[in-house]
Amino acid sequence: MNVARLVGIRPHGYAHLLGTAPQHLNDDLCRTPSATAIRIAELTTVHAPWTDMSVLLERESGIGTLGVWDYLITSAPTPLEGIRDAAAYFATVADPMTDGMQITEDGERVTISHLNQADITHEAACGIRGYALGLYRRRLGEAAQRHLVPLHVSLAATAPPRHDALAELYGTRNIEFEAPASSITFRTAELNSPTPHAQPGLSAVLRRHAEQNLASAIPLHDWTALFRTALASAHDEGAPTLSSVARRMTISARTLQRRLEEQGTTWSEEVETVRRERIGRLLHDTDLSVDSIAARSGYADARALRRAVRRWYGTTPAALRRAGRAGEVQAGV
Repeated sequence: MNVARLVGIRPHGYAHLLGTAPQHLNDDLCRTPSATAIRIAELTTVHAPWTDMSVLLERESGIGTLGVWDYLITSAPTPLEGIRDAAAYFATVADPMTDGMQITEDGERVTISHLNQADITHEAACGIRGYALGLYRRRLGEAAQRHLVPLHVSLAATAPPRHDALAELYGTRNIEFEAPASSITFRTAELNSPTPHAQPGLSAVLRRHAEQNLASAIPLHDWTALFRTALASAHDEGAPTLSSVARRMTISARTLQRRLEEQGTTWSEEVETVRRERIGRLLHDTDLSVDSIAARSGYADARALRRAVRRWYGTTPAALRRAGRAGEVQAGV
């Protein structure tokens, strides 16, 4: 969320998402759903290229940001042992249902892969993959206490117009785009040198702590909130359909309809709610014309949008925009 703020996204754009409440963010045992992280990444890539998001995420990830997972790497007898532990306890920092970490060793080389099944054209997923590889390199360098240069970097992402920022992030321009998987490769000898500040027995303590964290973890899975996150993401890509949102949630359209009925709501009601919230944000946060907002929100024209705003708020889009900005000015006094 720090990165979202850095690129200019206001908190009300993501504060409603599951797992972003202060009581969840301040509790190390709470596991924020991957849908929330993906949604925030999607909002971020609206304001900045995915390459910038990768770099900003890495810059905001000082040691300790990711809790015990960080120290598993930096406190092990060697960086290689540390990254093995990090892969074994990857679930302490990510949802293993959507992301994975894999170590491959062939004697002379060590390849660290970040596994994610999202399409390579999905910018938010590309940004997360790019960040993950940069994070692995940073933590290994912090463990070794020296600058590490990888032999090769592969990214399951479309090639950006420029990748200077990524070259700086990885310490090399040897980057392969549109690869089958995202990975970063080092010489085994570089990762096998003793960690300068390793303490005997500390790795075992940290592994036990990681196991306790996983056993005590509190997954935040509110079905309605996850559905609304998926619906909002689909809405950003065009007019959402029941089947497209069901695919995002890896369930059938029939199951989705049944779950909505069980929650006391309907598809049409939920779509209208997302539209209303989106239109409110666009009126409040942008200077887009009513015609442009109507087109972005799935309405045939500005008249249809005005009728909807009148039905929801009893006023016009222009008056709603003025009222929102007047309230913002008053709040800042």
